[in-house]
Amino acid sequence: IMGITMRSVSAFVPSVHRLATPSLGLGGRSLQAASPLRAGTRSSLPSGWGFSGRARLFHSTTMKAADAAAAAAPPKGKKKPGKSKEDSKYSKTVNLPETNFNQRANAVVREPELQAFWKDEKVYEKAYEDNTGSKFVLHDGPPYANGDLHIGHALNKILKDFINRYQILKGSKVKFVPGWDCHGLPIELKVLQSMKSAEKRELTPVKLRKKAASFARETVDKQMDSFKRYGVWGDWERPYLTLLPEYEAAQIKVFGEMVEGGHIYRGRKPVNWSPSSRTALAEAELEYPEGHVSRSLWAAFPVTMMSEALKEKAGGEDVRVAVWTTTPWTLPANLAVAVNERLDYALVKAPSGVCYIVAKDLVDNLSKKMQGEAEEEGGEKPPPPVLEEIAVFKGKELEGSIYKHPLYERESKVVIGGEYITTESGTGLVHTAPGHGVEDYQTGLKYNLDLLSPVDDGGLFTEEAGEDLKGKSVLGDGNQAVIDMMREAGALIKEEPYGHKYPYDWRTKKPTIFRATDQWFASVDSFRDQAMEEIAKVEFIPEKGRSRIESMVEGRSDWCISRQRNWGVPIPVFYHKETGEPLLTKESIDHVRKIVLDKGTDAWFEMDEADLLPPSHKDEADQWVKGKDTMDVWFDSGSSWAGVVQERGEDLAYPADMYLEGSDQHRGWFQSSLLTSVAAQGQAPYKTVLTHGFVLDEKGFKMSKSLGNVVDPKQIIEGGKNKKLEPPYGADVLRLWVSSVDYTGDVRVGSNIMKQISDSYRKIRNTLRYLLGNLYDFDPAKHAVSYDEMPSVDKWMLGKLAEVQSEVKEAFEKHQFYRASQCITQLVIGDLSNLYLDVAKDRLYISSPDDLSRRSCQTVLKVALEMLSTSIAPLMPHMAEDAWQNIPWDVDHKSVFQFGWPTLDYAPHDADKWATIREVRDDVNSAMELARRGGVVGANMEAKVVIHCGDNDELKALIKGSMQQDSILAYPSPVTVADDIRFILLASQVKLVDSADAVTDACGEEYTVGVKEGQTESGIVVGVAKADGKKCERCWFYDESVGEHEGQDGVCPRCGHAAAQHFKNATHT
Repeated sequence: IMGITMRSVSAFVPSVHRLATPSLGLGGRSLQAASPLRAGTRSSLPSGWGFSGRARLFHSTTMKAADAAAAAAPPKGKKKPGKSKEDSKYSKTVNLPETNFNQRANAVVREPELQAFWKDEKVYEKAYEDNTGSKFVLHDGPPYANGDLHIGHALNKILKDFINRYQILKGSKVKFVPGWDCHGLPIELKVLQSMKSAEKRELTPVKLRKKAASFARETVDKQMDSFKRYGVWGDWERPYLTLLPEYEAAQIKVFGEMVEGGHIYRGRKPVNWSPSSRTALAEAELEYPEGHVSRSLWAAFPVTMMSEALKEKAGGEDVRVAVWTTTPWTLPANLAVAVNERLDYALVKAPSGVCYIVAKDLVDNLSKKMQGEAEEEGGEKPPPPVLEEIAVFKGKELEGSIYKHPLYERESKVVIGGEYITTESGTGLVHTAPGHGVEDYQTGLKYNLDLLSPVDDGGLFTEEAGEDLKGKSVLGDGNQAVIDMMREAGALIKEEPYGHKYPYDWRTKKPTIFRATDQWFASVDSFRDQAMEEIAKVEFIPEKGRSRIESMVEGRSDWCISRQRNWGVPIPVFYHKETGEPLLTKESIDHVRKIVLDKGTDAWFEMDEADLLPPSHKDEADQWVKGKDTMDVWFDSGSSWAGVVQERGEDLAYPADMYLEGSDQHRGWFQSSLLTSVAAQGQAPYKTVLTHGFVLDEKGFKMSKSLGNVVDPKQIIEGGKNKKLEPPYGADVLRLWVSSVDYTGDVRVGSNIMKQISDSYRKIRNTLRYLLGNLYDFDPAKHAVSYDEMPSVDKWMLGKLAEVQSEVKEAFEKHQFYRASQCITQLVIGDLSNLYLDVAKDRLYISSPDDLSRRSCQTVLKVALEMLSTSIAPLMPHMAEDAWQNIPWDVDHKSVFQFGWPTLDYAPHDADKWATIREVRDDVNSAMELARRGGVVGANMEAKVVIHCGDNDELKALIKGSMQQDSILAYPSPVTVADDIRFILLASQVKLVDSADAVTDACGEEYTVGVKEGQTESGIVVGVAKADGKKCERCWFYDESVGEHEGQDGVCPRCGHAAAQHFKNATHT
């Protein structure tokens, strides 16, 4: 962004490339106690900047100008080439930049220092106390406390920090309470994996809970340190943990409110069950991996009694109902075959004489499944049998037919199912096992069917399935055994593999089953409509999140909230020993809640019923037994609006302003929070829901250890083992990556991407360093120039700063951080570095220190510094704070976050004019590059630019009007000389001619561009030739007036005056 040739630097500091580069880190200064990050004086290690042929900037850390000549002296015994010391006297007269703000961030050291400053100065806490705006509550979704953080955690927490820091700068009162989900099976498994067999045998529920709590707390501490290192601000002294007694008590209170509202009941129904975890699971605890293949089975059950319509058409025939299932292991629990009453069903006869009932649209499908195999390997299969259609019935006409189970002495009926029965696959008749499927269960309720589920907690067949199946795994040998038994019974038509989505336990990564068990449920039906109304009031970012959660809430069944685990919040229920009736009253729940608030939920497992029962039941404690189920962990985290937002009402406000998590939480935390809040409080717990996508590798693949493509945020910050290949970028580079991606979809990260992000980071940092370095002698109270006194280029820059700041603010308001990042980067590279700061070099370095033109430019740099520091502060807080601590004048605010979000009221100024000049400048640079390659010029200042504007009189007038005097190097000159096209182009002379031939005659065709139409953006024909006159030794511009200033040989009048003033001041000093 700011490159420079070393020969150009030597114009200011001879042989600067020989100077030793000082060490980085703290910039050679100590941290002072009064203000830990602000030194009382400027460092003696300023920075040197100079001109290049491309007219761009480079930051090179150097010694101060006064020491430059000595440092540049050749070694003893060797003659220094080039000019003598006397000839380099002007190097001391230029205004070289000075700043302690280092070119390199040294983030591994510097960022923790800045974080310590925030902590010591209580910047975050004071912002809450001092800000006068309203409360802003971004409620933290709790990560699981069972392992190290990954890049997805970093994306999530940093996005939250962007929003919170921006709100702080706006003046809002922000208290961010980070949280952790501490209960559940994953932590149990971690504990069990760390124990030896002997320890496990002696393990009691209470001992397990103690170990689980200890493990969770240790993990929380580790994760908390990582989040802090990311630069995330929060109430780290008072985080919320779902294992804390006050949180658990609030959760039990929510449960009690739902009981009181009639939303909680106990029932026996099929639920997602994990044999590997031996517990029920919620939908949010399932995943559907690619590549699952089931054993599908086509079978036929013999009809023993026909409905009237069927008997009329098939009397005396061997009729069978054809079914298809992807879970053969559920056939022992079959209690019905369901049909769709509106579908057409055909009675077809096979060549064997057997008749089958199948959906009319699926007759051909059944025929193909009945096709025999080839007699020899490689031979042709026999053609599919022709199934003769005998009659067609509506599904309703088949209701009441009775068939015999092929494996048991049991008869069942053909029943009417629902719209889930289609002709998309199978036979159109559904094998129905009410104990093993949701639709089956609903159909069973209509016909009062039993809930047969001959499967135990471990997924093994029980005695109800028969001796041949008892003890076999339904997902293993039991499934195969059922298939074999169906084949032996003559009921098997076809068995084949079937690939489809199938639910797996998200923790154990093993398949689940549907199984009827006694569980506690939240009746979503009882408050579904109200939940849908509340969803309509919420803002979703992106908007598609609304339809996702709407479809999930609208279509979900009742929520199974009980789990058969020890590590969790107990369901505070007691069962009568004789009748099994539950005791779940407002009194009993509140009594347990008070105990939990005092002692935590361990009390439930440690205390007897006599102490846990409410006073009204203490005398009959021997008749009751406490329940063993714990609550679903989604109920835990879903109650955080109560346990945190409501409980900490002095700092927070319910409902929260925002929930922000990954897009998978529409079926997880967003939904569980919505359901509990609506059921208990009648409203949604949030006003806005923002979701982000998942993090993929650079090629778009999901990260996995097996692929070796996992990106560790810790490694991005601290670097890997090989620091050259895996450099330590620091937290701000990680944060800049987060700000650069469109988080509404999946995002990518990898080493190449981080390298590009690091380059952008350096460009922004170097720009801040340039601004600070050139403000070393500027005091706004003394030196600021009024707007009316400024040249056009300065007014234009102020208007551009205001425009970009407005765009950045709008991007932050809409949470479009990638837009904010783009605006900032474009400002730094396009408007500042490539134009304004480039053309400002002459004024800043060459003019007299108090020259009005220089002070005007410094006034703009001051505004740019404040605008850029505050704009990047939410995204890269360490860089912003580091810059703020290096402001060379006394500031009223110790931290950039106390300064607030400044409002720039500058209107756009001469925008069209400067857009045109930029086009001309780009075209001139193209010609300048040709001349440079041809050896005509080196630096831009050696050039004379010859321009033909064609028929564009407006452009000609613009260029001509900008040249207000014959020489830009005269003294004195008006402040508006800064607008002169020669300074803008950094060319010694600019000449307008009347024809393209005049350009080529003056410069040569090889150094001219624009002769061909469309070759230049501005439409000009432009060439470059060697400048006329002599070269000024101080500013490098060429002019006929060089050497004419009295007493100052080799310099122009302007530089002669500035140098004379410098020497005069130096003499007086």
